[in-house]
Amino acid sequence: MSGQITRHKWDKLQERMKRCGLHEKDLAEQFVRSAGHGGQNVNKVATCVVLRHVPTGRQVKCQAGRSQAINRYQARLTLTERTEREQRTRRQAAMTAAAKERSRKRRRSKAGQEQVLERKREHSRKKKDRRKIRAYRIIDE
Repeated sequence: MSGQITRHKWDKLQERMKRCGLHEKDLAEQFVRSAGHGGQNVNKVATCVVLRHVPTGRQVKCQAGRSQAINRYQARLTLTERTEREQRTRRQAAMTAAAKERSRKRRRSKAGQEQVLERKREHSRKKKDRRKIRAYRIIDE
Protein backbone atom coordinates (compact mmCIF):
# COMPACT_ATOMS: atom_id res chain seq x y z
CA MET A 1 0.00 0.00 0.00
CA SER A 2 1.27 3.42 -0.78
CA GLY A 3 0.71 6.44 1.44
CA GLN A 4 1.02 6.30 5.19
CA ILE A 5 -0.55 2.88 5.74
CA THR A 6 2.07 0.27 6.65
CA ARG A 7 1.98 -3.25 5.27
CA HIS A 8 1.48 -4.57 8.82
CA LYS A 9 -1.65 -2.43 9.37
CA TRP A 10 -3.02 -3.38 5.96
CA ASP A 11 -2.44 -7.11 6.60
CA LYS A 12 -4.11 -6.92 10.03
CA LEU A 13 -7.13 -5.22 8.44
CA GLN A 14 -7.33 -7.89 5.70
CA GLU A 15 -7.22 -10.60 8.36
CA ARG A 16 -9.97 -8.88 10.35
CA MET A 17 -12.08 -8.51 7.19
CA LYS A 18 -11.68 -12.22 6.43
CA ARG A 19 -12.76 -13.15 9.97
CA CYS A 20 -16.05 -11.31 9.60
CA GLY A 21 -16.71 -12.61 6.07
CA LEU A 22 -15.66 -9.62 3.94
CA HIS A 23 -13.59 -10.50 0.88
CA GLU A 24 -11.91 -8.11 -1.57
CA LYS A 25 -13.67 -9.77 -4.51
CA ASP A 26 -17.06 -8.80 -2.98
CA LEU A 27 -16.16 -5.10 -2.71
CA ALA A 28 -16.99 -2.53 -5.37
CA GLU A 29 -14.68 0.45 -4.98
CA GLN A 30 -15.28 3.84 -6.56
CA PHE A 31 -13.25 7.04 -6.36
CA VAL A 32 -14.96 10.42 -6.45
CA ARG A 33 -13.92 13.95 -5.69
CA SER A 34 -14.01 14.95 -2.06
CA ALA A 35 -15.76 18.02 -0.74
CA GLY A 36 -14.78 20.54 1.89
CA HIS A 37 -11.37 21.72 3.04
CA GLY A 38 -8.25 20.74 1.19
CA GLY A 39 -7.92 23.36 -1.52
CA GLN A 40 -6.58 22.49 -4.94
CA ASN A 41 -5.78 18.87 -4.01
CA VAL A 42 -9.42 18.17 -3.15
CA ASN A 43 -10.76 19.92 -6.22
CA LYS A 44 -8.50 18.13 -8.72
CA VAL A 45 -7.95 14.62 -7.35
CA ALA A 46 -10.57 11.91 -6.70
CA THR A 47 -9.57 11.06 -3.13
CA CYS A 48 -12.99 10.21 -1.72
CA VAL A 49 -13.59 6.45 -1.62
CA VAL A 50 -17.03 4.89 -1.97
CA LEU A 51 -16.86 1.24 -0.94
CA ARG A 52 -19.83 -1.08 -1.42
CA HIS A 53 -20.13 -4.67 -0.21
CA VAL A 54 -22.07 -6.22 -3.09
CA PRO A 55 -23.68 -9.24 -1.28
CA THR A 56 -25.19 -7.14 1.52
CA GLY A 57 -25.48 -3.79 -0.27
CA ARG A 58 -23.80 -2.03 2.66
CA GLN A 59 -22.03 1.12 1.51
CA VAL A 60 -19.36 3.33 3.10
CA LYS A 61 -18.10 6.69 1.93
CA CYS A 62 -14.81 8.00 3.28
CA GLN A 63 -13.17 11.34 2.70
CA ALA A 64 -11.42 11.70 6.04
CA GLY A 65 -7.92 12.29 4.66
CA ARG A 66 -6.40 14.00 1.67
CA SER A 67 -4.76 10.77 0.57
CA GLN A 68 -6.64 8.17 -1.45
CA ALA A 69 -4.67 5.36 0.20
CA ILE A 70 -5.66 6.50 3.68
CA ASN A 71 -9.28 6.84 2.62
CA ARG A 72 -9.26 3.32 1.12
CA TYR A 73 -7.95 1.97 4.41
CA GLN A 74 -10.46 3.97 6.48
CA ALA A 75 -13.38 2.88 4.28
CA ARG A 76 -12.48 -0.79 4.69
CA LEU A 77 -11.98 -0.31 8.42
CA THR A 78 -15.38 1.36 8.79
CA LEU A 79 -17.11 -1.35 6.75
CA THR A 80 -15.44 -4.05 8.85
CA GLU A 81 -16.43 -2.36 12.12
CA ARG A 82 -20.06 -2.03 11.02
CA THR A 83 -20.18 -5.66 9.95
CA GLU A 84 -18.62 -6.83 13.23
CA ARG A 85 -21.09 -4.71 15.22
CA GLU A 86 -24.04 -6.19 13.32
CA GLN A 87 -22.75 -9.74 13.81
CA ARG A 88 -22.18 -9.09 17.51
CA THR A 89 -25.74 -7.74 17.85
CA ARG A 90 -27.16 -10.80 16.08
CA ARG A 91 -25.15 -13.18 18.28
CA GLN A 92 -26.24 -11.34 21.44
CA ALA A 93 -29.92 -11.50 20.37
CA ALA A 94 -29.61 -15.25 19.72
CA MET A 95 -27.97 -15.80 23.10
CA THR A 96 -30.68 -13.77 24.86
CA ALA A 97 -33.43 -15.71 23.09
CA ALA A 98 -31.78 -19.03 24.03
CA ALA A 99 -31.44 -17.97 27.67
CA LYS A 100 -35.08 -16.87 27.72
CA GLU A 101 -36.15 -20.22 26.27
CA ARG A 102 -34.08 -22.12 28.86
CA SER A 103 -35.63 -20.04 31.62
CA ARG A 104 -39.12 -20.68 30.27
CA LYS A 105 -38.60 -24.44 30.14
CA ARG A 106 -36.95 -24.71 33.55
CA ARG A 107 -38.95 -26.52 36.24
CA ARG A 108 -40.18 -24.55 39.20
CA SER A 109 -38.88 -25.28 42.66
CA LYS A 110 -41.21 -26.77 45.25
CA ALA A 111 -41.57 -23.39 46.93
CA GLY A 112 -42.32 -21.78 43.57
CA GLN A 113 -44.95 -24.39 42.76
CA GLU A 114 -46.54 -23.85 46.16
CA GLN A 115 -46.67 -20.08 45.57
CA VAL A 116 -48.44 -20.59 42.24
CA LEU A 117 -50.97 -22.92 43.85
CA GLU A 118 -51.57 -20.46 46.70
CA ARG A 119 -52.25 -17.67 44.20
CA LYS A 120 -54.71 -19.93 42.39
CA ARG A 121 -56.50 -20.73 45.65
CA GLU A 122 -56.70 -17.03 46.52
CA HIS A 123 -58.09 -16.23 43.07
CA SER A 124 -60.66 -19.01 43.49
CA ARG A 125 -61.76 -17.55 46.86
CA LYS A 126 -62.18 -14.10 45.30
CA LYS A 127 -64.33 -15.52 42.52
CA LYS A 128 -66.38 -17.50 45.01
CA ASP A 129 -67.06 -14.33 47.02
CA ARG A 130 -68.36 -12.57 43.89
CA ARG A 131 -71.07 -15.14 43.25
CA LYS A 132 -74.69 -14.23 43.75
CA ILE A 133 -76.15 -15.08 47.10
CA ARG A 134 -79.05 -17.47 46.73
CA ALA A 135 -81.91 -17.35 49.16
CA TYR A 136 -83.05 -20.70 50.36
CA ARG A 137 -86.52 -21.42 51.67
CA ILE A 138 -86.67 -23.09 54.99
CA ILE A 139 -89.45 -25.53 55.24
CA ASP A 140 -90.83 -26.24 58.67
CA GLU A 141 -92.06 -29.66 59.22
